[in-house]
Amino acid sequence: MKLNKQQILDIQINRDPFLMIDEVVDVNPGNFIVAKKYLNNELWFFKVHWPGDPNMPGVLQLESMTQACALILQTKPEYKKKVIYVSKIDKTIFKMKVTPESDLEIKAKVISFKRGVAKCEAETFFKSKLASKAQINIIVPDVLKQYTNKI
Repeated sequence: MKLNKQQILDIQINRDPFLMIDEVVDVNPGNFIVAKKYLNNELWFFKVHWPGDPNMPGVLQLESMTQACALILQTKPEYKKKVIYVSKIDKTIFKMKVTPESDLEIKAKVISFKRGVAKCEAETFFKSKLASKAQINIIVPDVLKQYTNKI
């Protein structure tokens, strides 16, 4: 399944300038995603990080991976527009500078999803080369609370 920006906005709650996914090239709800962030000199973070040597901050690369992981779940009808939070980021590696010269491709997959907690693996690619990667856990609070309030 492919999604354009408007379709993305219809199923999740991030908005510009903090929307880090502009297009979903392919998504298998609950399983994997391939997405893109269109990069250009006009993006706010390139204007301030670093003037004269613009590059995408690592934390925003992580945010793009986290949003991609969330969209894997939010493309399932039961999670559309649900609040999803990051709960853990592990094994993060930044391999190259991401500049406004080309778009960022984000790939992610769900490794496991139990009781409202999804363990995901995500990677970004810049100019077809691995730029960054991380293991990211996200939570769906509405599902998680069904299990945490039963003590």
